[in-house]
Amino acid sequence: MSERMERPWALMRHHAGWADVFHIESESGDSITGFYPDRETVGPPVNYSVRAVLARYPTLESARAAREGAVSEWRKHDQAVRDAEQTLRDAEKAREDAWLKSLREAAEAG
Repeated sequence: MSERMERPWALMRHHAGWADVFHIESESGDSITGFYPDRETVGPPVNYSVRAVLARYPTLESARAAREGAVSEWRKHDQAVRDAEQTLRDAEKAREDAWLKSLREAAEAG
């Protein structure tokens, strides 16, 4: 058995800061086939490029634990992101105000 198939559980990017646990049933070349065990309805197996795999794990429990740990790491940066977003909004407001001021001054001068 290959190293990859010894690790049949994977985390797949769902959206920023969250990954879904995925069970790899088969793998060939550059593609994997499997399913998402945590979804309410498990449909037919789906295929992805192996590049979609964020990380592989030997057990379902280890994949879930890694996902939860990664969420904690993501959350550690929430305040810095909020601060940066506020700084960006302030800079955009300053740019807008300067643009309007320039237009109005040109109108008064002309």
